[in-house]
Amino acid sequence: MNTTNLRNKPVDKRRLSMEDRESYRPSSRSSALSKARQRKGQMAWDKNVTRGTQEQKPGTGGLSMGRNTQGQRQAEESGKVRRSKALRAEKPVY
Repeated sequence: MNTTNLRNKPVDKRRLSMEDRESYRPSSRSSALSKARQRKGQMAWDKNVTRGTQEQKPGTGGLSMGRNTQGQRQAEESGKVRRSKALRAEKPVY
C-alpha cells in the first residue's frame, strides 16, 4: 500500500557515523510509518462515512416543564379517575 506524502526511504548506513550506526533502529521507522498510515486511513474513513445521528431539536419535548405543570397534570388525571368512579353503578348489574 503506497501512501502519498509519507517518505520512508532506506537509510544508507555508510553515511552515518559509528555512533549513529549503533543507535539506528529501522524498526521504529517502520512502526511510525504504519501508525501514520493507520491514522491517515482512519481520517479518510471518518471523512466519508455517514454516521447515524439523532436529530436534535430545541425544546424539552414537554417532559420537564417544571413542578407546577407536573402537579397540574397529576391533578387532572386524578380528577378523571374520580369522575369515572362516580359514573359507575354502585352494585354490579348481572
